[in-house]
Amino acid sequence: MFTTSSVLSKEQIEELQKNPFFDKYADKIAKLQKTNPEEFLSRLEAKGKQDAPAKPKDFFLPTTAKATGSASGSPQKKKLEKLMKLELLADKTPQEIETIWTQHFSTKDAVAAAIPRETYSVMEERFRQFNTFLFPLPRDQGYEFIVVQFLGREAHFSTLINYQAHKENAPECLSMVHYTELADEKGLVLMVGEYDKDVLSVAEARCLADQVELYYSLAASPGKLELLQRFTHQPTTFQHEDLIFTC
Repeated sequence: MFTTSSVLSKEQIEELQKNPFFDKYADKIAKLQKTNPEEFLSRLEAKGKQDAPAKPKDFFLPTTAKATGSASGSPQKKKLEKLMKLELLADKTPQEIETIWTQHFSTKDAVAAAIPRETYSVMEERFRQFNTFLFPLPRDQGYEFIVVQFLGREAHFSTLINYQAHKENAPECLSMVHYTELADEKGLVLMVGEYDKDVLSVAEARCLADQVELYYSLAASPGKLELLQRFTHQPTTFQHEDLIFTC
């Protein structure tokens, strides 16, 4: 005898019959429903959860600060050899190295890129000139602003609300490192950014990495360079909304 939880509603039956594979597996479905109704319902509920639309991502509230002083002082230089064997790249072309690098991080919670040496030289200088800035990140309910701080060859990102609450001890949602070991020999600087998947999706992490290039590299438009200048040297004239509308 079926319990109450084992009875399908009319809507559930209709939804099940819409499945293009229903006719093919109808006999097996009927058998499972009869012999093990609880398992049948649990599978149906799991399928419903998979098909349910994703919950809109809202803005984040302040979270716990990271350890005091962990971002102070000069960072210890991170070395490329800790991530891969450099001798294996000796006979590779820049294009092959870029492919190896990006594929290596494609299955991790990270974004990666190979930056031409000349482009990175410009970026590095601008990191020093404008070492703190804001980026707008599209959310379902509008834009959330992310603070970026450059320290040496590293870039540290945190939500604006966390930065306002914890300053230099704000927890990071994205941490980016530029490795320059191959700059002279191969003409490449390798970048990897590891992100907090509880705060950012891979698409959002890429969006932030792309904005670093759009504001700090040779590709920066006059309007974006002006925003960097105003944010750093004339903060009273800076408007957050300008970040959204400036090309």
